[in-house]
Amino acid sequence: MQRQTQTQRQTLKYSPLQIQMLNLLHLTTMELEQRIKEELEENPILEEGKEENTTEESADEFGDPADTAGGDTDSGNVQDYYDWDEFRDDDVPDYKTYANNQSADNELYTRPMVESIGFRDDLKQQVHFLRLDERQQLIADFILDSLDEDGFLRRESEVIADDISFANSMFIDTEEVMQMLKVIQQLDPPGIAARDLRECLQIQLNRMENQGEVWKCASRIVNDTFDELGSRNYDKIMRVLGMDEECLKTAIQLITTLNPKPASGLRNDTLVNESIKPDFMLRYTEDGEIEVQLTWGNSPALKLNKLFTEMAEKKNDKATNQFLKNKMNSAKWFIDAIKQRENTMLNTLRAIVKLQYDYFQTGDIKKLRPMILKDVAEIIFMDISTVSRVTTNKYVQTPFGIVLLKDLFTEGVTNEDGTEVSNREIQEAIREIVEVEDKRHPYNDQQITDLLSGKGYSVARRTVAKYREQLNIPTARLRVTI
Repeated sequence: MQRQTQTQRQTLKYSPLQIQMLNLLHLTTMELEQRIKEELEENPILEEGKEENTTEESADEFGDPADTAGGDTDSGNVQDYYDWDEFRDDDVPDYKTYANNQSADNELYTRPMVESIGFRDDLKQQVHFLRLDERQQLIADFILDSLDEDGFLRRESEVIADDISFANSMFIDTEEVMQMLKVIQQLDPPGIAARDLRECLQIQLNRMENQGEVWKCASRIVNDTFDELGSRNYDKIMRVLGMDEECLKTAIQLITTLNPKPASGLRNDTLVNESIKPDFMLRYTEDGEIEVQLTWGNSPALKLNKLFTEMAEKKNDKATNQFLKNKMNSAKWFIDAIKQRENTMLNTLRAIVKLQYDYFQTGDIKKLRPMILKDVAEIIFMDISTVSRVTTNKYVQTPFGIVLLKDLFTEGVTNEDGTEVSNREIQEAIREIVEVEDKRHPYNDQQITDLLSGKGYSVARRTVAKYREQLNIPTARLRVTI
């Protein structure tokens, strides 16, 4: 016998509008434009344009009153024939015959796509100019395909020889691979197909024409004391090679001109040039107030198609009515979600400007206050996840540049006088200390901690190390220069 029980539980259900809102909130301006285009293609009830408020009586505002008076018109007074060849140019305005009569906004230009090839294809074209037989050409192409993105050959010659042998059902000796590798290393740019950084620098030095005393010092450093060069142990280099400081300094300057990634100049197939389009714009009034605006760009206004709306109101077959009803609801939800997205984004940025008012007035990073997502969420009465979606990958245009909203959220550090300062302010103080330090004897993390303490910033040494890594500042040993 089947038993029926009654239970009570709480579940979270999202309305269609909320689902649309969540799908649109995290999009940037450029992504939203693409999303709107996709929705316009999929939904026939949705179209571009603003809702028309004008009535039919005011539509013909500039018409002839005699035509609307209801009286009879004399059709004989109307000339119903024109010689097109004679009158076609009479109504052309003079400005249209000028050479520069087009505005820059009349046409939408797209960025031209540059045809480019990968650095491996460029190297293969160089190989094809060499007099190689079919067997050598096969080995050369396999070696070039084995290069990594920096242009290094990280695989062993024995492994390459075995792979070629198995793939082509022929025996390839390791010596043949080594001979072809030497040929490829003579191609441009210098250092290509090197097996490690030392060999890369050696190849570039050997390709130099001016091989004077400075070149000899640089070659000895790379060949004999490469590990000490990587750790910047200059005292040991001078002691091992019997080199004076002046010779070492000029040799280091020559080595720094070499390219540690030889394929970087040819790797145009992996580089992506992305432009940043701000989602917000700040406008400063004469009263000192800051107004927040959205930068919509080419995003069109949306409305419902009247023809399909009227069709939906008529009695059609069940399938047609259901289709039109679903599309109409989807269009309304989409339009409402965009409007709600705009309001949420504006309210979020207004709250951020309110919390960081001093920073937006001056642009000084030291005026940045500690702020977390919860602070903004409490002001706009929304969830923290909503604030996170709004501020992710969003930029604001300010008089002092384009700012990423996520960079405005910083942790707070309590100062010695009890005030709370932003960690961005401490990072800026670390950057200033490193910039003015003696590069021959740079400060270590403990010394930077002591200097910050003298400025009133009470931070631990491990915190200084963490901020230094976030600023991409190497350790003191790697900042040594001569």
